Amino acid sequence: MRGLTPLNAKLYGSESDRPHQWPRQCVPASEITSMMSQLEKIAIAPHLVFDALTCGERGAPLVLLLHGFAGSMNCWRAQTTLLAAAGCRAVAPNQRGYSQGARPDAGDSSNYQIERMMDDALAIVAACGYGDARFHLVGHDWGGSVAWALADRHPQRLASLAVLSRPHPNAFNRALQISDGDQARRSRHHAAFLEPDAADMVLADDAKWLRERWAAASVPPAAMQEHLSVIGNKETMEAALAWYRARGAVRGPLGPIRVPTLYVWGDADDTVGRDAAEGTEDFVAAPYRFEVLPGVGHFAADQTPERVGELLLQHVAAFPA
Repeated sequence: MRGLTPLNAKLYGSESDRPHQWPRQCVPASEITSMMSQLEKIAIAPHLVFDALTCGERGAPLVLLLHGFAGSMNCWRAQTTLLAAAGCRAVAPNQRGYSQGARPDAGDSSNYQIERMMDDALAIVAACGYGDARFHLVGHDWGGSVAWALADRHPQRLASLAVLSRPHPNAFNRALQISDGDQARRSRHHAAFLEPDAADMVLADDAKWLRERWAAASVPPAAMQEHLSVIGNKETMEAALAWYRARGAVRGPLGPIRVPTLYVWGDADDTVGRDAAEGTEDFVAAPYRFEVLPGVGHFAADQTPERVGELLLQHVAAFPA
């Protein structure tokens, strides 16, 4: 069994792989608080217009942040501000199905296959004015799945990769096969989301299931309300669950990741066990850092926004675009 990595430990390999001094590492608190994320519309096609939180100067190094379930672009509100204050351009969209203007028919699973989400991400980068330039990619949960897939398919596009909670798919699949492991139990909600009445179940009694899950993971009430403002209606929830239905029970294997990678896992995450989390390093063939957040659950960006922001700043600084 691999030992846990202490907080602040750096596993970027050789000295030459370790972070250099970020040009704006010491940012005055007054400057951070004066910067606020803006809500923008980003169109990649007439029928695909994404709501997005943006912050920072246009043309600055781009950090694209992809949320997961059950969440929204709002999980990145604190981190977009921190990244912008450090000299980046941070863009956090409500992904396909979560944005009202980018919600194709949820009854057609082909609209929500992961390839479509990958296409969306690259098209959003282009629509933000970065063309084919390299950028930093961050993902949580389903956003992490998209991020792993993009790093596998388009490594030349990424300066760095950071993933919260969602382990490398190969590590996840391996953990599912451990006869005495607990990953299958932790993932049992995936099958429930395939049921026809799943949206009604999740939203019943004023979204009781969601509220209880968030509360168990110490998500602040204000963050709960921000997420519910996006996913607290049946139309959006059906589209969010279409991500699971499009994938079904199949999780395709990926090759080794050849992008500098930060993987962040809270050891109180009820959806990802230690075997999958620690096993992720076996599938990264690049500078790799594994950060364990003691006592933190599945929604780390909401639960510990400052710590997550600090880790992202260090990682982006280590591997400039």
